[in-house]
Amino acid sequence: MNLPKLPVPLFKVYMSKDAIDFSTKVLGSGFIGQGPVVENFESKLKSFFNNKSVVTTNSATSAEHLVFHMLKNVQKNKQVIIKDKSYSFDWPGLVEQDHVLTTALTCTATNWPILANNLRLRWVDADPSTCNIDLDDLEKKINERSKVIMVVHWGGYPVDIERLEQIRINCFEKYGFMPEIIEDCAHAFGSEYKGKKIGTHGNICTFSFQAIKHLTSGDGGCIVLNDAILEKRAKLLRWFGINRDENRKDFRCEENIEEFGFKMHMNDINAAIGIGNLPHVQSYVIPKHKENANYYDENLSTVSGVSLLERKSDRVSSSWLYTMKVENQSNFMKKMQAANISVSRVHERNDIHNCVSEYKEVLPNLDKLVGEMICIPVGWWVSKEDREYIVEQIKLGW
Repeated sequence: MNLPKLPVPLFKVYMSKDAIDFSTKVLGSGFIGQGPVVENFESKLKSFFNNKSVVTTNSATSAEHLVFHMLKNVQKNKQVIIKDKSYSFDWPGLVEQDHVLTTALTCTATNWPILANNLRLRWVDADPSTCNIDLDDLEKKINERSKVIMVVHWGGYPVDIERLEQIRINCFEKYGFMPEIIEDCAHAFGSEYKGKKIGTHGNICTFSFQAIKHLTSGDGGCIVLNDAILEKRAKLLRWFGINRDENRKDFRCEENIEEFGFKMHMNDINAAIGIGNLPHVQSYVIPKHKENANYYDENLSTVSGVSLLERKSDRVSSSWLYTMKVENQSNFMKKMQAANISVSRVHERNDIHNCVSEYKEVLPNLDKLVGEMICIPVGWWVSKEDREYIVEQIKLGW
């Protein structure tokens, strides 16, 4: 098979004609801030998630910063239903120096909002079979300061949410409260766990609509909530604390701001791009990612030097990434580069940076995993010929 004229890219922006046309119309409308188009986009996302509480933001990073900010100093009695059983406890609220148990194998956008809210990181090891958080290590590290568990669905493959719920129950039995679970779903738009979309299992979830994600709005994100009070507060705080929903003569001057907020809202231009792309993401983009991932699963499973990641029947990955483990990682990368195939680990482990040096943990699984894991092109732009070429080059060895 001939060498491709251009490298097969690892990422590519999907932009539909509908998104271009709709955003162009908004650009000429005279109103490009947060307005009716944002509301329309939120309405469509609510339908997608079958959830009444969706709040858009200007990025997933802002969404996570906002979530941590809202959880600080919020004390209330909470009722949680897990497996049809109700649990009642006093949620102590987040205070400075509380712990957030989180993975180091992710984009720094997952973890820097924790630091920005003066909370303490507690690194949890990685599961080498999924690249997700290691739930055994997570349970060992839970203590009375562990107020939040942060998980990332790596590449779109869902974390075992049922096991997470059991860990929360165990924490309740030991310490009298349940940690909040925040799901970073930046990779997982359209993924499913036990027949339900990621984002619909009752936890606080954040999604990214950044340029190269399944669904792009140019840039942006959203919070999916299961709490009407937090939803109302998020809508206030994303725009300085001003209530934009009430009809006032001059909302900027007459509104009394009870709690200061931020400038984290989405605008109508980004929302128009999101609205235009959403139907295509559902009908074309995600199915193509899944199709290519299935092809790799079928054709790389017996290749010497390659180990594929877990694929359980109770969950469906939207396959934003296709990650596998390879022997001689550096040689593999050189071979792919020579063959015009873009590959990468995508995200550097977060725990090696100087700004988090005080939070050092021994993470033996991650130490090994970063020397083996690699991502190959899997997206909607990868043609049948491309994926056949990629498999052929891998089978030739490195």
